[in-house]
Amino acid sequence: MEEKQLDLRLPSGLFFAITGLVLVAMQSERALLTELNVNLWAGVAMLVFGAFLLVLAWRNR
Repeated sequence: MEEKQLDLRLPSGLFFAITGLVLVAMQSERALLTELNVNLWAGVAMLVFGAFLLVLAWRNR
């Protein structure tokens, strides 16, 4: 009998995607010591990584 294992890609992908959306939404809050918009770039990276995990989780169902 085969047991179904917990796939951590789905909750991790949701976490990274939601956190990335929050950071992208807060892009007007710029860090004080840099000219770069850190929230925007970190949010985009987290959105891409979260989407990648969600695609992998969906593909292996």
